[in-house]
Amino acid sequence: MNRLLTTIFAGALSLAALAQTDAVQSARPDFVDAVISMTAPSFPDRSVSIAKTGAKQGKLSTAAIQKAIDRMSAQGGGTVIVPAGEWLSGRLMLKSNVNLHLDEGATLEFTGDLKDYLPLVDSRYEGADVKSLGAMIYANGAENIAVTGKGHLKAPSRECEITGNIDTGLSVTAEKNIESGAARAASMDKIYMPTFIGPVNCHGILIEDVTLDGSIFWNIAPVYCENIIIRGVTVNSHGHPRTDGIDIDSSVNALIENTTLDCGDDCFTLKAGRGEEAVELGRPTQNVVIRNCRVKRGVGGITVGTETAGFIRNVYAENVVMENPRMPLYFKTRRPRGGGAENIWIRDVKVVRTPGPAIQMDMLGSPSWMGELAERLPARPVGKVTPRFSDIHVDNFEVGECRIFIQAKGLPEIPVENMTITNAKSRNKNIKLQDVGTIEITFAD
Repeated sequence: MNRLLTTIFAGALSLAALAQTDAVQSARPDFVDAVISMTAPSFPDRSVSIAKTGAKQGKLSTAAIQKAIDRMSAQGGGTVIVPAGEWLSGRLMLKSNVNLHLDEGATLEFTGDLKDYLPLVDSRYEGADVKSLGAMIYANGAENIAVTGKGHLKAPSRECEITGNIDTGLSVTAEKNIESGAARAASMDKIYMPTFIGPVNCHGILIEDVTLDGSIFWNIAPVYCENIIIRGVTVNSHGHPRTDGIDIDSSVNALIENTTLDCGDDCFTLKAGRGEEAVELGRPTQNVVIRNCRVKRGVGGITVGTETAGFIRNVYAENVVMENPRMPLYFKTRRPRGGGAENIWIRDVKVVRTPGPAIQMDMLGSPSWMGELAERLPARPVGKVTPRFSDIHVDNFEVGECRIFIQAKGLPEIPVENMTITNAKSRNKNIKLQDVGTIEITFAD
């Protein structure tokens, strides 16, 4: 028998319920002001054009662009300018105190050849630490770095050498050890996809105004980073599978604002590793603010998970317009992922339409990926890799068209607890809940 301890309010509320609802609406978590007041990286008044270090339009210019980055960093920092025109590169390694700036009219295209992304570097792939290609724009251990400007970053063709050798995803059935977080190295006949912009272990990051076109994997994915500002960015990867927009992964203090995502997978996404190793490492994603943003298309609009081992907490999203994502609010994890999510605040979100549930919560997954662990029963023993979701608050959530308002599947061993949805507006008020402990829903219309 499903555990469904659900209170639904529609219309008049008791005085006690009104007081609790008012508290949820008026509360502004303490971490929000600190995040939105972060100072963006600044750079010395020093610059060099990649054309001055030997880059040629239409020719592979990785060495020349990297030379400009290295020179700027060695001189104490400054701006590397990609001028208007068509430029071609392999992987670039950002260094401390360098701003890679794309002038308006500039397109920096990346190759799809494996040799242009060697040697293998430390990175994370779907929540597991690996040695792999890293990212097209990569950094490790850098401070005060930026990618800015009105220009475009262009991914290689989907029919490139990299995509012809990809690993198609890590599952507990295909890779028995991956849920333990075991690090693995890529090989040249089976590699892990590079993200588009992927700093690792960096502090002080600014990504501003650039447009990312046609990604072959996740677009912006900082891992183990701190103090991240992403603003004014546009991502165009709809129609390309597995192309998340922004993944904040085991990182602390992130501000995302005035950004538009049109993706082939999840859009604004919070992750924190998977399995035992990531649980023991204990690197959370926390203190994240998403505001004044737009989702055009994608799978999840605002997504928590599925990789949750280090824990995801203190997330605040407001004033987000979503045109047609498959699941506007999407909370997901799996039994062996560990960790979970808590203290999630989402308010003032307007959804034009969605073909799926307006709010989707799934802690089980599908048998094709999770095997028998996707079966609800029997309830499993609670251990260190058992995830939990709690303290999730959604306020002023307006939905135009949807198939179902909320569909939630928790775990029988640890049901979802303390979820509130207040001031919801939706013509479709249908709900389907499984293993959800306490949830309060109020509809304003």
